[in-house]
Amino acid sequence: MEGDGVDDGELLRAHAAGEAQAFARLYDRYDRQSFSFIRRLLGASHADAAEDLHQETWLAVSKSAASFDARKAGFRTWLFTIARRKVLDHLRREKVVVVSADPDEAAMTVRDPGPNPAQQVESRQLAERLVAVVEALPLEQRGAFVMFADGGLSLEEIATASGVAVETAKSRLRYARARLRQALADEWSAHV
Repeated sequence: MEGDGVDDGELLRAHAAGEAQAFARLYDRYDRQSFSFIRRLLGASHADAAEDLHQETWLAVSKSAASFDARKAGFRTWLFTIARRKVLDHLRREKVVVVSADPDEAAMTVRDPGPNPAQQVESRQLAERLVAVVEALPLEQRGAFVMFADGGLSLEEIATASGVAVETAKSRLRYARARLRQALADEWSAHV
């Protein structure tokens, strides 16, 4: 992702100074991660808003480039903070409390590694259940889990992106994992 040796902060500063290619390079680095994060945080019932929120996130990055402070957070953390806020604003506007999973769509978002049809069906059912359980998590726990599992953010980065203390981020992630373990206990034992 960062094989060209140019730091994200340098690219953002170059963009703020008017270098068009700098923003394109940043976007190429984090496009998929940011979209995946937004999509997962929204849940299946609001998936149609993911593309718009993704665009809004990158517009905000572009407009706020000059205000980025690498001493406060890394670019990726800053990006996820903006994306998280866009999703929360959307959910508030829509007055969403719980986001439920669409089983048909969940099966399409998880790759089936099973070598034969029976194993593929079992794998798809497990994937549907996993997506449903993740989407049923309380929003803050889901956000912490997705930032950690999908985004690869550290606890410190999750805390910064969420605007909470590291211990709070750690608790949210711990509770999310506990709920996932509890909800999937039967499926895991059947597939181990």
